[in-house]
Amino acid sequence: MSTFSIFLALITIVCFLLVVVIMVQNPKGGGLSSSLGGSTQIGGVQKTTDFLDKSTWTLGTILILLILLSSLSFGGSLGTSESKIIEKTEAITPKAATPAPATPAPATEPAK
Repeated sequence: MSTFSIFLALITIVCFLLVVVIMVQNPKGGGLSSSLGGSTQIGGVQKTTDFLDKSTWTLGTILILLILLSSLSFGGSLGTSESKIIEKTEAITPKAATPAPATPAPATEPAK
């Protein structure tokens, strides 16, 4: 299993967790925190909101780091001149042909 596959699996898991955390939240106060404590904030409901907010930022940061690290592991060989992608594009685009040297046409004698 390549390192890119490992990064891809981790990115998928973090994305799923991030979606779950975001879906639990409700910006108008009707999310998980309001269903646990009603209008009075008793027994750590404010901590639930803080936990969801911190977990959203943490998962977002982890996702960005995983994407950057996976691009480094994937793109390590693309910049070399031995890359097959570069070779394919050079084979597709023809080299500019040099024009043939212009030779003057032989002078013809007028017909008599």
